[in-house]
Amino acid sequence: MSKRLRSSEVCADCSGPDPSWASVNRGTFLCDECCSVHRSLGRHISQVRHLKHTPWPPTLLQMVETLYNNGANSIWEHSLLDPASIMSGRRKANPQDKVHPNKAEFIRAKYQMLAFVHRLPCRDDDSVTAKDLSKQLHSSVRTGNLETCLRLLSLGAQANFFHPEKGNTPLHVASKAGQILQAELLAVYGADPGTQDSSGKTPVDYARQGGHHELAERLVEIQYELTDRLAFYLCGRKPDHKNGQHFIIPQMADSSLDLSELAKAAKKKLQSLSNHLFEELAMDVYDEVDRRETDAVWLATQNHSALVTETTVVPFLPVNPEYSSTRNQGRQKLARFNAHEFATLVIDILSDAKRRQQGSSLSGSKDNVELILKTINNQHSVESQDNDQPDYDSVASDEDTDLETTASKANRQKLLGKDAN
Repeated sequence: MSKRLRSSEVCADCSGPDPSWASVNRGTFLCDECCSVHRSLGRHISQVRHLKHTPWPPTLLQMVETLYNNGANSIWEHSLLDPASIMSGRRKANPQDKVHPNKAEFIRAKYQMLAFVHRLPCRDDDSVTAKDLSKQLHSSVRTGNLETCLRLLSLGAQANFFHPEKGNTPLHVASKAGQILQAELLAVYGADPGTQDSSGKTPVDYARQGGHHELAERLVEIQYELTDRLAFYLCGRKPDHKNGQHFIIPQMADSSLDLSELAKAAKKKLQSLSNHLFEELAMDVYDEVDRRETDAVWLATQNHSALVTETTVVPFLPVNPEYSSTRNQGRQKLARFNAHEFATLVIDILSDAKRRQQGSSLSGSKDNVELILKTINNQHSVESQDNDQPDYDSVASDEDTDLETTASKANRQKLLGKDAN
């Protein structure tokens, strides 16, 4: 961490002391109990990290700390600050409340339903409102006022908004101004460092031209965040982007050249997927990596006699209502893959991501994907019994991992790691 947590810092949801977790996209610190509820909501609602036992890019942690210290929580609890809300019986949770249902119901209302966020006056055309908010965001990111930008994003501003008059996106503006914390916030909400302006320049180009070299390097890292995270999960190393190494493909310790016919067929399916569908699959595997890593940190840091119960376990990826039921089922079945099967899947996704980034991608058909979606619902148990390499391509029903819908769509664009040079 960039600094030690002050003793005055409290959980944003129940005001409990000594929070040890953060919600990255909400700019808040959380106690263990409230974090357990956040984890059950899914990353599309709240992206949690442990403040001490999870690796942090320094500027990402600084961004969350800045939001917390500047009252970001008031964005999510705006109406609760009105004394009239107390008279109506509406109140936030307190440390003595039970996790279920008290804290859970409050947290769901706060972050999932956005029940306490300040609402703009109703307008006939919501898209006009979103466009106006996005233009405000485009202007605001050149300043250091993070909480203003988070408020705009919470109301529907688009992190990847392309300004028709200016010919660029908010991330271009933040990069030109050297606002690295604004760039971190925009990236969390799905801004793509590879997006080109009307002249073909990316935010990375803007940062380099402005002499903001730390920001430029961080933007390149964000471009390759997905594949970097997958590689680090398997081998604890990340590529050396400064020297042009953008991929690490780990090797299985017990790998065999004699792949089963099932595994060969699975790899062909993976390679035949369109870029869009491959990205969906890869982003869901990223979600599963995050779930497994967060579970490991969770179990290692809890008082097992008190907190580790069936109510705090997240056994598979939570349902995202933006996705189809078939896709959500596929996402959840990723949890059934054992360590070897899941590592095999991750390695082949890394290999194919590198292949696609180098420009030799193939195009997949809708029918092929539908076949893969059906496969996951009935084949995995057979694969395990046969002790074959898993037909991991059967989980291509999966979708991405980031914030709300806008961020989800935008972050998929980062997967193939558009050339940052």
